[in-house]
Amino acid sequence: MIDWSWITTSGTTLLMVMLSALGIYIALLILTRITGLRSFAKMSSFDFAITVAFGSVLASTILAPTPTLLTGAFGMAMLYGIQYVVSTSRRLTATVEQLVDNEPVLVMAGAQVLSDHLDTVRMSEDDLRSKLRLAGVTHPSQVLAVVFETSGDVAVMKTTDEVDPWVFAGVRGAEHLPFMSDAA
Repeated sequence: MIDWSWITTSGTTLLMVMLSALGIYIALLILTRITGLRSFAKMSSFDFAITVAFGSVLASTILAPTPTLLTGAFGMAMLYGIQYVVSTSRRLTATVEQLVDNEPVLVMAGAQVLSDHLDTVRMSEDDLRSKLRLAGVTHPSQVLAVVFETSGDVAVMKTTDEVDPWVFAGVRGAEHLPFMSDAA
């Protein structure tokens, strides 16, 4: 027997979903305007986790009677507040930055794949080749450096790029790049 309650709904339920969606969206806009666009910048793994938490609060507030709209908006405000405090603290003290952020890791120096660094970031050579293809690299000799960033993104720099060693400050394994020894 088919249970149609899994597929159908009532007009009242649709109205409440609409009102909740509108209300939490307005709360999201206001909180983002107050705290700034940094709220959705994926600059660290912490930022990504908070963004996922925002989505979870939004979804549960919109689609279920609990949490209520006010509870969901308060939860969003708390997440924004936590992110504001952590992101401000990261800028002010290196200790907080080290606690919250991952360290960027060099996974390829020139044509040399740094296998131990791939293991550290749990990235396979297939993943690396995919990122190289997406960056338009057709031969390993075109690679200046590949960095696994704190956000989980992969930065591919080509040998045609002019690079200041400053860009690699704080990157684990940067000493594998020949121009870094010139900078010291």
